[in-house]
Amino acid sequence: QVQLVESGGGLVQAGGSLRLSCAASRSIFSINIMGWYRQAPGKQRDLVAHITRGDYTNYADSVKGRFSISRDSARNTVYLQMNSLKPEDTAVYYCNTNPPQKFWGRGTQVTVSS
Repeated sequence: QVQLVESGGGLVQAGGSLRLSCAASRSIFSINIMGWYRQAPGKQRDLVAHITRGDYTNYADSVKGRFSISRDSARNTVYLQMNSLKPEDTAVYYCNTNPPQKFWGRGTQVTVSS
């Protein structure tokens, strides 16, 4: 079990950018896959991006070409760079392993205004 703390969310206009950070309580070097998830009001939590130990990345179709996930094992941190944001990207964003461990962090709110 690793504790995760997300940060970097905020209010941004459509077309803007944000960079989310996920700080882990211990080394993430041995974790095969880390992911970013999001949950919009009234919707289920979905995986939007993941990154493997070998830095292979994969993205949901809705964010492909706009979001970029990266990991810094030395800092025990995973990042999500979000560009060209759209109102439909509004959600609480969480990081977790993939598949996700039982306990989640509090997430960070991203709100994109039109």
